[in-house]
Amino acid sequence: MAGRGSRLRPHTLITPKPLIPIAGKPIVQRLVEDIVALYEGTVEEIAFIIGDFGAEVEAELKGIAEKLGSKGTIYHQDEPLGTAHAIWQARDCMDEEIIIAFADTLFHADFKLNRERDGVIWVKKVKDPRAYGVVTLNEEGVIDELVEKPQEFVSDLAIIGIYYIKDGAALRNEIQYLLDNDIREKGEYQLTNALENLKEKGAAFLPGEVDEWMDCGNKPAVIDTTERVLAYEHHQGKNNIAESAEIKNSVILQPCYIGPNARIENSVIGPYVSIGQNTVVSDSIIKHSAIREDSAVANALLDHAMIGMKSQYSQTPSNPSVGDYTHI
Repeated sequence: MAGRGSRLRPHTLITPKPLIPIAGKPIVQRLVEDIVALYEGTVEEIAFIIGDFGAEVEAELKGIAEKLGSKGTIYHQDEPLGTAHAIWQARDCMDEEIIIAFADTLFHADFKLNRERDGVIWVKKVKDPRAYGVVTLNEEGVIDELVEKPQEFVSDLAIIGIYYIKDGAALRNEIQYLLDNDIREKGEYQLTNALENLKEKGAAFLPGEVDEWMDCGNKPAVIDTTERVLAYEHHQGKNNIAESAEIKNSVILQPCYIGPNARIENSVIGPYVSIGQNTVVSDSIIKHSAIREDSAVANALLDHAMIGMKSQYSQTPSNPSVGDYTHI
């Protein structure tokens, strides 16, 4: 999760993309919780590979791991040299079985981890696979080939960025081989190349399919993912309105998330709205939007809007993308 999140600016100028909240909870926290839930066993260590995010962020990430009963460790990727290079930074914790995940995606799935083969690569069928790495399968349903962003159709099973590897040390050796021999694609060291080398040496990887795959790469994707998470949690019966939230003369159209100590006055909120803690909304109509913590919205008509933390917005009507610490 060492990238700069440039596609999601201005919201990532202060907050690293994996810590952008989705319905009140950071992307990376949701991802880690879901992975720990599908793993049958003790997760000894959760390694976060980041850029220069600062001590406060590092402490927050370690806290996420500790809440799950695991040890949190921090590794840094100082140069954007590809996915294999990023994972190489955490080589000290790749001795046994590992799960690798890229922290700009979320998923919903109802399965248990299959540990009979050498690994699992999670995939999802997509309409246009040209922007993704994809896998092909043999007659036995085992992954036959990994292809990075094919411009001619070879498969519609896109790699979503979550991998289970039974022998982490073997993967570490293949990544070291790429680095030692300067084997790159488009100037970067690719994880798919290391996995392909493992496969050529006899490793058998199974595809793991997810029910939903949700991107968090840009503003429309974050809004869409927020909607899908809210719908899923509402269907599960979760109450996403904090007890300390104050709602006066207002209507809440579910599903919505309203954080602790938020205040809603003379407004219609929802459906599919996330409002962060301590945020005040007055005299407004808001739907399909995400507003972060410690902000204020007044006299607004918002639809598909995204407003950062500690901001003030009072204007109608529009679908803005307003960064942190902004007054409009």
